[in-house]
Amino acid sequence: MMNPFFWARMRRLAAGTLLLVGAVAFQAEPTLTPPPVTRPNVLILLADDMTFNAIRAAGNPDILTPTLDSLMGVGTTFTRACIMGGPVPAICSPSRAMLLTGRPLYRLEPPYPNNPGQFPLEGRYELLPETFRKAGYTTFTTGKHHNGKKELSLGYTQAKSVYFGGMGQHVGLPLFDHNPTGHYPADQARPMARHSSEEFAGATIDFIRQVPHEQPFLAYVPFTAPHDPRQPPAAYRARYDAARLNLPKNLMPDHPFDNGELHIRDEELLPHPRDPRRIREELTDYYALITHLDAQIGRILAALRATGRAENTLVVFAADNGLALGQHGLLGKQNLYEHSIRVPMIWAGPGVPKGQKRAALAYLHDVYPTLCELVGIQPPASVQSKSLVPALRSAWAVIHPTLYFSYRNVQRALRDERYKLIEYVVKGRRTTQLFDEQTDPLELTNLASDPRQADRVKAMRAELLKTRLAEGDTTATFWNQF
Repeated sequence: MMNPFFWARMRRLAAGTLLLVGAVAFQAEPTLTPPPVTRPNVLILLADDMTFNAIRAAGNPDILTPTLDSLMGVGTTFTRACIMGGPVPAICSPSRAMLLTGRPLYRLEPPYPNNPGQFPLEGRYELLPETFRKAGYTTFTTGKHHNGKKELSLGYTQAKSVYFGGMGQHVGLPLFDHNPTGHYPADQARPMARHSSEEFAGATIDFIRQVPHEQPFLAYVPFTAPHDPRQPPAAYRARYDAARLNLPKNLMPDHPFDNGELHIRDEELLPHPRDPRRIREELTDYYALITHLDAQIGRILAALRATGRAENTLVVFAADNGLALGQHGLLGKQNLYEHSIRVPMIWAGPGVPKGQKRAALAYLHDVYPTLCELVGIQPPASVQSKSLVPALRSAWAVIHPTLYFSYRNVQRALRDERYKLIEYVVKGRRTTQLFDEQTDPLELTNLASDPRQADRVKAMRAELLKTRLAEGDTTATFWNQF
């Protein structure tokens, strides 16, 4: 990197030259952008419980998301990015475990079908930040970490304002900073004094401002918003009028049959049957939290610009799962409908096409090898997901011919380019759904009993059985009944 005294001398010479030629007006000296580092920086922004279409530019006219709209404009959006599901109601925990390891659900060891909630990452695989740290990156994190405390010391060289836990209030959470020993005793936590999205954005901005320009970095920023309890700042809630919000067209008073998970915590946040007025109130808080989150992401991106790093930073925005909020009579994410398994995924930065959309089927855990390929790092052998780079380069690329989904021991699904088959086994009773995602994206018409679709149901069921073996899904309580 050029000696800073050289730059200072050049500025003085330039200023003197302007005086000699008779400059007639004083102009503020421009900020010199340092030469770019060899490898791009990486910024991963992860929302919590944010469904795929909760962005205005993604087709939702009710929500205000100017930052994410702009990010879509300068990047590439995967419109059919999905999570794989989970064996526990707290979907965020296995979802983030898959993201950080680059491994599908049933390739996380030891297997977790009966785990009560936590997916600890205790050094079984090389984590995404570990790979980048070994390649010379400074690795930083803040925000919600739902995969054990050891994961923090394994992967990151720096950490600030970390919350070890799942669901929690958006103010007052217990926070920790990086401890190289890996020990985080509860009595050393400090309470969070501002809203979670502001705290985590602020910690990221501080990091961006202090990391040396010649040092490439990876920053992983997993937010807690817009997860409930939905506590948006009053000024952001005031930007929405519940009475004017559109209700989802697949809103139902209750789910039409027992899906095996109708009365867990998420589904009891509102009474049955679902009241449209209460759904609108939930949407108001949900959208307000996302708009507030959008503003904090805007602050982070502004810090990249102010420090001269925007052009050399890969930005990935995604979420750990979606949410129903009244669709199909459900409120939570413990199902395999599109609103709950599809997530937003936006890529921007060097080497990423601008203003593009990609319909390739993709998983959230494909982020790991994709980032490795984009920056020129060899992913470790433990990674079993696929790079999305071919799809970034071509709208016609196929990454996954089908996607496999799983929820606990009651639901399994397979999706191809057009159709989705969902199988339920609940209390010894089996229910099948088939949806045409091209003509019925809201999944309102079940085609499983249509005689014209009998061959398709049979073929997709056979493919589901074949795929579950390939994925290592041996959940006896489901497949023995199936």
